[in-house]
This record gives sequence, structure tokens and C-alpha cells, in this order.
Amino acid sequence: MTAHDHAHDTGCSEYRDLSRRQFLASSATLSAAAVIFPDWLPRITLADHYSSTRDIMVSVFLRGGVDGLAMVIPHTSPEYYAMRPTIRTPAPDSLAANRAIALDNNFAFPPAMQGLLPPYAAQDLLVLHATGIRNNNSRSHFDAQRYIEVGKPVDPDLTSGWLGRHLASVPPVHSSPVLRGIGLSSGLQKTLVGAPQTLPISNPASYTIGGSSTTRAARTAMLQSNYTDSVNPLRAAALDALSTINLLGSLNINGYTPANGAVYPNTSFGRGLRSIAALIKSDIGLEAAAIDIGGWDTHASQDPNGGQMAQSMLDLSQSLGAFWADVMNTGYPVTAVAVSEFGRNARENGSAGTDHGRGTVMFAMGRGIAGGRVYTAGWPGLATAQLEDRRDLRVTLDYRDVLAEIVQNRLENRNLSYVFPDWTPTFHGVTRASA
Repeated sequence: MTAHDHAHDTGCSEYRDLSRRQFLASSATLSAAAVIFPDWLPRITLADHYSSTRDIMVSVFLRGGVDGLAMVIPHTSPEYYAMRPTIRTPAPDSLAANRAIALDNNFAFPPAMQGLLPPYAAQDLLVLHATGIRNNNSRSHFDAQRYIEVGKPVDPDLTSGWLGRHLASVPPVHSSPVLRGIGLSSGLQKTLVGAPQTLPISNPASYTIGGSSTTRAARTAMLQSNYTDSVNPLRAAALDALSTINLLGSLNINGYTPANGAVYPNTSFGRGLRSIAALIKSDIGLEAAAIDIGGWDTHASQDPNGGQMAQSMLDLSQSLGAFWADVMNTGYPVTAVAVSEFGRNARENGSAGTDHGRGTVMFAMGRGIAGGRVYTAGWPGLATAQLEDRRDLRVTLDYRDVLAEIVQNRLENRNLSYVFPDWTPTFHGVTRASA
């Protein structure tokens, strides 16, 4: 385990408490689902290509509230440099060794984000600035994460996730799918809640239960007798888990070799994306995956050029860059979106960090994405009068507009009022007309 894998231990007390509660609840879910696969379940014959015209959706959640102004720098804004005297990245025309890398005439990546330059240059990566939840200014990790994942703010009765409702409202890609969705976590992300044939699996290469192999036959017989004759939904859920374990055990995920010389970082996030790539290429009927990367609650010692923030960005960019080279740049119809619950204050605080804010940055990546640019229609600017509450980047683009366009145009689902209740989306040219 790398030092970065512990990044979720940082941040404000609410973020740490939320992480612990998620882990405890997730562990209970996993304990109920992780069972030994029986030999009597049929094995899947793997195909050589992905057989659907729908894109596979990979949802990346940047948990903790990512500082979009550190990740995608408005390098021509004098306010950016004035408000961040110690945590800024030098402009692209600077002589500094750690200077930013220009994306266009107004925005740039810090050096730690250069892993995403290849998909950006190939016009497969779209950067969307000043994004977030419009008409809601929650600065609570718990509330804002929930609002993002369920696809609607301030609705306690809505318990399913937007991606879960997508899968529930379209037929499966394969006629007899075993695993339509996967959450790379010890417990299912709320984004996928409500999805059929979807499980939380933290490590697909070793999805099984601990214990002695000498008792496997007895435990298999017990599970078969207990669940085969039980009623739904228990029977379906149990047999889905059993079938999934059998399937994953046949794939040799640990032996997977990425294409195009792609190298995934040996981090939790990098290993997770590598596993998702292996599952996609196995053509088992996977339609959606959710994966998290934490460490973004940077209240102190943020340092986007050499500290915690730099390490988080390096992990994110190198992992997503490897996934693009391995999967998307070899022709697989996959769209990945990275989103966070909110951004940070425009001004650094007294601890060389940033506090909870509003607008942040969002990424969409894939061959069907109209990328190679920073989408900034309605960019609000950083002058004090333009900031929300005189301290935050204003939200001018609602994340649901981005996701809804992808759901309709790349996932071939026009049930947008079901996927995003009470929201009428505006499309912004996020997707290509054809890919």
C-alpha cells in the first residue's frame, strides 16, 4: 500500500467521519455477499470484443471536494495568483521548473496532471470548469455527495442512484448477464444503488470468502441448498453473487496485460481501473462501474506542486491516462466521468490549504466525447464581485446537464426524467455527433 492510499485519513472531521461510516456500512454489505462460488454454476465463454453499441459508463467520484482551481489553473487570471500566494502553480510562460502546462490561452494543467495530456491532445478529454449543483449551496460532504450520487439535491425519499436508475431502465446488453454493474469498493456506491445484477467488489481478482479450502465443498452445498429454494429477491441476489464469483474466478484478472504499453500506478485507484479494464475486455456484459479516489479535502498543506494535492493529482491523471491508452484508444466504447461533491474557496486559508467551496472542475473522457478543450461557456471569473459569497468560484454548469447528455447520446437511454428526476437538462455539446 502506498502513502497515497492513506490519503482518505486527511481532511476535516466530517470527511473523516463520513469515510468511517461508509466503510462500516460497506463492510456489512460485503460480508453478506462474499461467498464461495459453487462448481455447479455454469462458466462463461469469453468473447473477443464488446458486442454492444452502448457505451460502458465508468463513474469516478473525487471524494472530499476537489480544488478545481488547483487542478485546472486559470493562468491568465491575476486574481488567481493574488488569492493564492503560496499554493499557486507558476504560469506556463514562467521560467520555473514546476510551471503549468497550457491547455489553451486561458487554462493550464499543473505538472501533476500531465498524465491526461495524451487523451486531451487526442480530443478525447473534455474539461468542464465551474461545475457543481446549481441552486444548492451545501458545503457538507455528506449532503453534497448524496445529492451528486442520487442525481437530485434535497430529496430524502430518493434512495437510488442516477447510474442505478439508468441500468434499471434499459435492457441488458447480454441476454443472460451475470454482472451488469460493479462498484470498486467494499460497499456499493450510492451512484449504483438500484441497479440490477450489480455488486460491490473491492478486488475483482479475489472475490471470495476467507476460510479453509477443506470446508469449501460443505459450504458450497449449504449455500446451494439454502438459496436455490428461497424466495426472491433473496434467491436472485444470492445466486447473482455466486455466479459473479464463479465468473470472476475464471478471468485471471491478475494476469491481465494492458494494451499500448499502458502502465497503471500501483495505487488503489490505479489497480481498480486496471481491473475494470480487464472486465470490459472480457466482454461479460458489464455496463457500468463506479470507483472512488479520495484525499481531496485539503484544508492544510495542500501544495499542488509537491505535496498531498500533487500526489492525488498524479494518481488520478496517470491512472486515467493509462485507462484511456489501454481501453478507449484501442476502440472500446467506454465513457468515463470524474466528478466531486464541491470545490474549494478561491482564496487559500492560513494553513496553506483551502476550505469548502462551490464550483469545481469535472472531466469527461472517451471516443464519443467532444474533447480537446476546456468548456468554459459562462465562466464566471475570479474577481471578488463575481465570486459566490465573495469567496467561491460560482457554479455556472450543473453536473446533471453533462451526465444527462452522456446518458442519452452515449448510453442510449432517453428516460432522462427517470434518471434525473425533476430536472430538465440543457445539452452543451459534450458528446460527439458520432464516434
